[in-house]
Amino acid sequence: MTFEVVFTREADADLEAITDTRTRAAIIRKASELETEPMAKGKPLSGSLKDYRSLRAAGQRYRTIYQVGVLEGRVTVVVIGIRQEDDKRDVYGVAGKR
Repeated sequence: MTFEVVFTREADADLEAITDTRTRAAIIRKASELETEPMAKGKPLSGSLKDYRSLRAAGQRYRTIYQVGVLEGRVTVVVIGIRQEDDKRDVYGVAGKR
């Protein structure tokens, strides 16, 4: 089964905020891999984000947080960002607020 990968408006803005074109291209390339077997890729999250998965991209620095809608055949990317523990811009903290 092939999944449609869609980005929320916020995730689109996250992507546009990345000024390095090679990094942006690497993130897009990695996200496009979610079209096939998105449940086998990335890591399942826990706690309040238990319905989401995290995929590393661009040299393991950036994280793409996404949700898989198996019945809809859709992968929704909700946040793209950097893991920064104890920082309000931490990708997981942002995902919890969205």
